[in-house]
Amino acid sequence: FRRVLFRSLAFLADPTRQLLIKVLRDPRFLDVELIDHLAASISEVDRQISSVPFVRLQLLLAPVVEICRRLPDTKLLRARLGALRCDAYLLAGRIAFEIRDDAAARRWYTRAVAASGDPTRRAASRTSYAMTVLHSTGVGAARSIVDAAVADARLGSDLRVRARAYALQAEVTARLGRCHDAVAALRLAWLDLESAGTDGGGFDEGRLRGFEGVCGLHVGTAERAHDQLERCLATLKAPRDQVQYGIIGTDLAIARLRTGDVRSATTLLHDCVDTTAATGGRVAALRIGRARRELAPWRTESFVTELDDHIYDAFLVR
Repeated sequence: FRRVLFRSLAFLADPTRQLLIKVLRDPRFLDVELIDHLAASISEVDRQISSVPFVRLQLLLAPVVEICRRLPDTKLLRARLGALRCDAYLLAGRIAFEIRDDAAARRWYTRAVAASGDPTRRAASRTSYAMTVLHSTGVGAARSIVDAAVADARLGSDLRVRARAYALQAEVTARLGRCHDAVAALRLAWLDLESAGTDGGGFDEGRLRGFEGVCGLHVGTAERAHDQLERCLATLKAPRDQVQYGIIGTDLAIARLRTGDVRSATTLLHDCVDTTAATGGRVAALRIGRARRELAPWRTESFVTELDDHIYDAFLVR
C-alpha cells in the first residue's frame, strides 16, 4: 500500500508533494506548513465544482483524502489535523453523492462528523450530511441527522452555521407537512442570520430565501414561494453557484407552473437543463424530473415536446 500511496503523490503539485514524501518517510517532519498546503489542495478542488466534472474532481481529491487519513496524529497538531480531515471528508462525501455512490457518501460524512472537533464544525458536517440523505434516502432518514445538527449548532457560537441548520430543519419539516414547525424554524434562522450581520461569508440571506421558497412549495403558497426563489436565484451569479442555480431555477419554474405561468416556467427549465447538464448536479436533475411531471397536463403542447427533446439531448445522448 505504501508504494501505491507514493505513486498517488504524482497528482499533487510541488511543494506539497515534496513535503509529503518527507513526512511519509519520517512523521517527525509533519508541521503546520504541510497541513496548510493540503488545505489549499482541498480548497482548490472545491473551487472547481460547477466547472469540472465530479468524476474528475474525485480523482483529484482522492490522494489528498487518503493522505489525510494516513497522516500521523500528534498532540500539538491534533486540532489542525482534525479540521483538515473534516474538510477533506466533507468534500469527498459531497462528490460521492453527486456521482450517485451513496454508500461511499455515507462513509465519508460519518468520518467528517467523527473528525469534527467542536459543536460548530460538527453542526456544519451534519447539516451537509442531512442534505445529501434527504435527496438520496428520503426525508425520514434526514430528519434525525438535521435535528442533531441543530442541537450541535445551539452549542456553538457561529450564527450562520446555526441559521443554515435551522433552514434545513424547516425544509425537512415542510416536506413532512408540518407547516407550523417549518415557519418556526425559518423564524429562528432569520433571527440568527440577522444577528450575524453583513460581515463574513458562508450562509447568507439569498440562500435562506431559497429555503423559504422550497418550504413554500410544500406548505405555503406558490406566489410567495415564487418571490423568494426569484430573489434567491438573482444572487447565484458566481461560477461556483451554478449547481445551486440549477436547483433553485427548477424550483422557481415549478412555482411559475403553479401560478399558471406555464410558458415562462418552460423557458426557465430550458436554462436549467443546460446548467444542470454542464455541472452534473444530481439534485437539480431530480428537480427537473419533478418539474416535467408537473407539466403532464400540457404534454401534447409543442413547448413541452421541445423541452422533452432538450432533456433527452442533454442527459441521454452522450
